[in-house]
Amino acid sequence: MLDAITVTGQKDTRSGFGDGIFELGQKNPNVVALTADLAGSLKLNAFIKSFPERFIQCGIAEANMIGIAAGLTIGGKIPYTTTFANFSTGRVYDQIRQSVAYSGKNVKICASHAGVTLGEDGATHQILEDIGLMKMLPGMSVVVPCDYNQTKAATIAIADYDGPVYLRFGRPVWPIFTNPEDFVFGKAQFFSRGKDVSIFACGHLVWKAIEAGKILKEKGIDAEIINIHTIKPLDVPAVLESIKKTGCAVTAEEHSIFGGLGDSIAQVSVKEHPIPIEMIGTQDTFGESGKPTELLKKFGLDTEFIVAAAEKAISRKK
Repeated sequence: MLDAITVTGQKDTRSGFGDGIFELGQKNPNVVALTADLAGSLKLNAFIKSFPERFIQCGIAEANMIGIAAGLTIGGKIPYTTTFANFSTGRVYDQIRQSVAYSGKNVKICASHAGVTLGEDGATHQILEDIGLMKMLPGMSVVVPCDYNQTKAATIAIADYDGPVYLRFGRPVWPIFTNPEDFVFGKAQFFSRGKDVSIFACGHLVWKAIEAGKILKEKGIDAEIINIHTIKPLDVPAVLESIKKTGCAVTAEEHSIFGGLGDSIAQVSVKEHPIPIEMIGTQDTFGESGKPTELLKKFGLDTEFIVAAAEKAISRKK
């Protein structure tokens, strides 16, 4: 199954968001885009040109942007707020908690430039805690698509979900390897079926997990590769189906090991089916400035680390 995965091109996931909201704007007149002085970085130009009356430039005032978005929902609008992930969450957490999550407002918080692959902008912008922050909010859904096609599909799909959503994507050019129709909100995506180890990944590290799966196959290890694009609500039946079969797991995410995808998988395992789990993620650290590919290696997030984690998880099986 892994051999059948075809790379059809390369493009940044933030462009998937930009193309997705433009297409969505053509279909749904209630969709409104807001930005905090980052329209270009969030690829909103096509939307702005076609629907200027449905675009709000909030300036460098992220807290105000969240308040405006919450108010727009009262009139039946579907607001999509846009800025960098660090500013989308850490800077405005109080406003999200009080004005959006607490009252269940239908706001879509769309965040680009997440994780260490942001690169040269450095630790102040490379937020590695945002999945955890948003996951902990009652009623908040968290979606982390893996490539351009899936980001575009997710951007369109969340408009049909009634409730607050955090959509996380990134800056670097990345392989395109999914079909848009494969995205189903809340449902895990299996890239391969295997019996030896389950590898759960999200975002950019899904591609790294696929690469790891191919290497493991050459070593005679049959890995099951699962894309958990919707971290909350988690597809618990799919997780349990996989870990009951393989008996061990690896989680891989461009995020801290605290509070992210790894924690979600571990909670399911502890409650329902305890197994050895190895977590690929940043280890209680901030990021730093550098080239995205170099930073993935520096922080232990690249292909070879997933391979090593899978071998270790297998060795821990009883």
